[in-house]
Amino acid sequence: MRAGTWWSLLARNGFRVSPHRAHLWLGVSFFNPFNDVLGFLQWLGYGRRIHETQLTHDPIFILGHWRSGTTLMHELLVLDDQFGSPSTYACFAPWHFLLTEKLMVKYGSALLPDKRPMDNMRTGWSLPQEDEFALMNLGAPTPYLRIAFPNNEAPWMNFIDMRDVLPQDRALWQRKLTWFVKALTLQQQRQLVLKSPPHTGRVADLLQLYPQAKFVHMVRDPRKLFPSTLRLWKSLEEIQGLQVSHSEQQLQDYVWECLVRMYAAFEANRQLIPDDRIIDVHYEDLVAQPLKTVELVYSHLGLGDFQSVRPKLEKRLAEDAEYRVNEHRVNAEMERAVLEHWGDYARRYGYA
Repeated sequence: MRAGTWWSLLARNGFRVSPHRAHLWLGVSFFNPFNDVLGFLQWLGYGRRIHETQLTHDPIFILGHWRSGTTLMHELLVLDDQFGSPSTYACFAPWHFLLTEKLMVKYGSALLPDKRPMDNMRTGWSLPQEDEFALMNLGAPTPYLRIAFPNNEAPWMNFIDMRDVLPQDRALWQRKLTWFVKALTLQQQRQLVLKSPPHTGRVADLLQLYPQAKFVHMVRDPRKLFPSTLRLWKSLEEIQGLQVSHSEQQLQDYVWECLVRMYAAFEANRQLIPDDRIIDVHYEDLVAQPLKTVELVYSHLGLGDFQSVRPKLEKRLAEDAEYRVNEHRVNAEMERAVLEHWGDYARRYGYA
């Protein structure tokens, strides 16, 4: 984050940083001036070019709740050379990635763990990442700011479903997303594949910005989604949070609410997307038959010649053959709770 965004976040949360997380606060504060200087240099060198960049194709958006297979689908699709995507580095340093990404990818790999803590998938600065992290670092309103202060009231929940959003907040969010998409397009000169679970509830806004966008919508058994999502947020809080989380119930309520709000908005606006520009993909199908499933995505959305990218997919899948998905045990009480809170989702997508 740049200094203004960072100190504004701290002030809105009353500077309530847990003593055990003071090193994170000090670390980010130390690097703020460097981000500001590098951001200014990128603006000098690329500002006009970013502003004048035009998209030749609207993005492809991967939608779906957290832990529904969006990351796997994202990584498989961008193996195709016709597609680009935001890298992890671009999302965490959006203000200056055009200047500094090559240097960081080459020399900064030691700054990242080898595996993601929530699921043991590989990490890397050049791997595709959620653009929501870029929006957060650019100062856009996003519920991801909860990660920093998990004990406080969750911020910007209206950006899960875009209801009751003030016009100036919506305009700010649209400006930040538009800028980032243009910056990525300037860098890569390809059609972008973007993945961010909160976009699931933003279909109307995405279509306003990108009328010809296409959508891959991932779904998964909610009895697996719930414990996996709990693990995700706990992992992020432990690594990136400025507070030590102390309420399991508060986190559970947050997880329940997010899917309900997200899918109320998604189902209300899905009819805005022509049928040939959206496809539902079940996580279980993607894991069991990845080649067949991705080929169906290519065919339904008209993404081009699947056979040309098939060898890359086969190579990637062979490399991941030893990977094992985390097993989440669900007792009868949890299953009842999941089907009580997320019953509509379970019935709609065949998991009831």
